[in-house]
Amino acid sequence: MKIKHSAQAALIAFLTILALASCNQKKFKISGNIAQAKDSLLYLEHMSLDGPKVVDSVKLGEDGAFNFEENALDTITPDFYRLRIASQIINIAIDSTEQVSVKADYPTMSARYEVKGSGECKRIQQLAYMQIALQNQINAAVQNPQLGVEQVRQVVDQYLQAYKQNVKMNYIFKAPMAASSYYALFQTYYVGGQPKLIFDPSASKEDVQAYAAVATSWDTYYPGSERGLNLHNIALEGMKNQRIVQAEQKNLEVDASKVSVTNLIDISLLDNKGHVRKLSDLKGKVVLLDFHVFASEGSQQRIMWLRSLYNKYHAQGFEIYQISLDDNEHFWKTQTAALPPTSMPPDSNCPACICSTVRAMSSRELTTSLRPKPSKTPSRLHYDRIHHPPTTIRYCLRLCKATSARR
Repeated sequence: MKIKHSAQAALIAFLTILALASCNQKKFKISGNIAQAKDSLLYLEHMSLDGPKVVDSVKLGEDGAFNFEENALDTITPDFYRLRIASQIINIAIDSTEQVSVKADYPTMSARYEVKGSGECKRIQQLAYMQIALQNQINAAVQNPQLGVEQVRQVVDQYLQAYKQNVKMNYIFKAPMAASSYYALFQTYYVGGQPKLIFDPSASKEDVQAYAAVATSWDTYYPGSERGLNLHNIALEGMKNQRIVQAEQKNLEVDASKVSVTNLIDISLLDNKGHVRKLSDLKGKVVLLDFHVFASEGSQQRIMWLRSLYNKYHAQGFEIYQISLDDNEHFWKTQTAALPPTSMPPDSNCPACICSTVRAMSSRELTTSLRPKPSKTPSRLHYDRIHHPPTTIRYCLRLCKATSARR
């Protein structure tokens, strides 16, 4: 008998605890009707951090009436749900005991509906309508045949900036602890069929500030909440990314005093002594840029010919910058070391018979990068003076002198 009484007592105690827990379990209610949606499935979905999850569903009748009564999953912070038929969605913010009434017509329920019982749901409705208007503006810009790609990008950016400024001033910064402010941060727009965040913490310092404002407020009003911690992490990650971007931009900054402007593509290569020779070092002189292969037939004759040109015109400001395209570096160094001297002064830094003899690291890469663009000028005229170097040199020297005189 004692055992039987003990079992009964334990059962009564368990039922009592269960009843108390049930009484303490807070519920919310969402009811209303969706007209013109007979036989459609209406889903109630919880918007978790992992995405929407179906909580309940109902097949609508002739009048479209529905009634969802659910246990609150979070009794501390506002939570987010949505009513959905196919792709038509109504977003709702819920506290633990709220009763919300929704009325709409299908299939336009996303763009036009009535909501009662919740001030936050009203503000989310306003944001939803504004988001639809923004998307219509973006679509019109993208489809405008009179706008080019860059113009579309600029117009879309203007729309986004205006939208974000309005939302920040009238919602986020005005009441950062509100459910509507949280909702605003995760609104999206579509371009090219792809969804993008309107407030993007990975791309904008100002957007990071919006996330940080809501995160700080939720840390204060709802300490330890899952959504608050998520916001906090997003804000911190955004700040870190912005610091990285700023650091990279700072490293790319160049002192203007160290920048020189030239009208040529500069070349910087090592000569046969290991010294760096830059084409720009010869600025202000008449320079013959010569590409040479020392292993080719007739190389010595060409070098002697260049030597004679150099000796004849050097005193007037003529220089030769020669680039070797030989693949064998040792052969190149041997050949240039064996070249005869010129009539240059003894204190000259010239390593060979001409002003600067350097070797390309890769003949294929160099010739590709320096290959001239096709000229509209007939080839005979284009190369005419190359067949008569002395004439070309004298012409260039006269031109340099005339230019210097005008300065």
